[in-house]
Amino acid sequence: MKHRRIPNRRAMLAGAGALALATTATVTLANANAAPAPTPTVAKLTSAAATTLASQLKTGTAGAYYDAKAQKLVVNVVDEAAAKTVRAKGAEARLVKYSLAQLDSARQTLKAKATIPGTAWGVDPKSNKVVVTADRTVKGAKLDQLAKVAKGLGDKVELRRTKGEFKPLIAGGDAIWGSGARCSLGFNVTKDGQPYILTAGHCGNAVQDWSDQQGGQTIATTETSKFPGNDYSIAKYTGNTDHPSEVDLYNGSTQKITKAADATVGEKVQRSGSTTQVHDGTVKALNASVNYQEGTVDGLIQTDVCAEPGDSGGALFDGESALGLTSGGSGDCTNGGETFFQPVPAALQATGTQIG
Repeated sequence: MKHRRIPNRRAMLAGAGALALATTATVTLANANAAPAPTPTVAKLTSAAATTLASQLKTGTAGAYYDAKAQKLVVNVVDEAAAKTVRAKGAEARLVKYSLAQLDSARQTLKAKATIPGTAWGVDPKSNKVVVTADRTVKGAKLDQLAKVAKGLGDKVELRRTKGEFKPLIAGGDAIWGSGARCSLGFNVTKDGQPYILTAGHCGNAVQDWSDQQGGQTIATTETSKFPGNDYSIAKYTGNTDHPSEVDLYNGSTQKITKAADATVGEKVQRSGSTTQVHDGTVKALNASVNYQEGTVDGLIQTDVCAEPGDSGGALFDGESALGLTSGGSGDCTNGGETFFQPVPAALQATGTQIG
C-alpha cells in the first residue's frame, strides 16, 4: 500500500534514591573481610527505554516515573521484595506509603461521590497521591462537596484549582472538516488491510463525513465513535487519498510513526494539532478521569502540553511512538494549560486497528 502525505490536510497529533533495608547480622571472623555484595547499578535510560522498562515492572509496584534530568526510571514499591526486583532490572526503587490499589480505591470514591463537571483526577506517582483538579466552573456547594470528599480520603488525595475550564477542544475551522466542526487527524491506521483515520471520539460523534479542506469532497466516513467513557473514533477512507503513517511537524517535515506505546509519567512528549501546530511538554499523570459537561472520560493521559479548540483528535507522540489522541483540557498556548489524551494502545485494541 502506497503511503504519502495527505494533500491539503494537517495531521496531528510518562524523592528518594534506591532504598535498602538494613538487616542485623552477626559478623564472624570468617566473613569479616569479605567483600560487600555489589549494589545493582541504576541504568541511564532514554525516555523510550524507560517506558519499555516501566511496562515490564508493573506487577507488584506502585507506579513509576521517568527522571529526565538523571535519565533514570524511578519505580514506587511498598515492600523490599519488590524493591529487589526493581533494582535487579536497573531502575531505582522508591519506598512509598500507598499501593496502586489503595490509590485506585480513592479514585473510585471520588467517582462515586464527586463526579462533578469541571473536575479531573489522576494518579501522580511522584507524590504518591491522587491529584484532584477543579476548574473555574466548580464553585459554591459543588466545590464544598468536592473538598469534603477529598478531605475524607486524607493524604491519599491532593486538591488543586485551575483557572481554565475543562472542555473538549473541537472548533470550526481547518484541518479535517465536517459539517460545522473542525478537528485534527491523530494517526493513520489500518483495519483488515484497509486505511482509516484515528481521531477523538467527540469529533466522531459530531461528524459523519470528513474532508481535508473546508467544503471539500468526503475523504473518510466515521465508522465507530466512543465518547464519553472513552474518547476515540475511526473513519474509513473512502477513496484514493494517501495515508502515510506520519505526523505533520508544521516545519516542512514529518515524524514517521511505526508503533503505539503506553506513556510514562515524566516522559517528554510532543503534540501536533491543526490550531496550534506542534508543542511539547511532560506527562504528569496516568489513568486520569475528566468530568466534562458532556460526561466523564476515564483512563486518560494527563500532561502540561497546551492545546486549543480544533486541536482535538490530534497526535501525542514520542519519536516514532504514537501515545495519545487529544481529548480536551483547560488553558491555551499563550498562557499555558493542561491537556488530556486518550491512550492510543487502548483505542487500537478497541477498534481492531493498527498503526500503519
